[in-house]
Amino acid sequence: TNFDYSNLKVQVIDKKNGCVKVTMDITNTGQRDGAEVVELYVHDTKSKVERPYKELKDFEKVYLKSGETKSIEMHLSKEAFEYYDASLHKWVLEPGNFDILVGSSSENIKLKGSIRL
Repeated sequence: TNFDYSNLKVQVIDKKNGCVKVTMDITNTGQRDGAEVVELYVHDTKSKVERPYKELKDFEKVYLKSGETKSIEMHLSKEAFEYYDASLHKWVLEPGNFDILVGSSSENIKLKGSIRL
């Protein structure tokens, strides 16, 4: 079956602590009931250190009947945006812009949003 992703909303709910709420709708557009694994990635658009382009931070398996739509809500804590700074020997939350990428795999991104922390 096939799935459609829509209505991505990215909202900072606690800027001081880097907490972010991500919501989206998933619709089964095919003729059969099925399941989809929704994957959520974070991309730091400008970092002082080299980081992977896409970092998997959350995922959820969704079961949908043919024609059914579900709203999915995921939360990211500040740890989802941090990296380990070897020179400082600690985890660092670097202020800046982050892309939020949602899809069925790292190679199949369906939605993109952005936030500033």
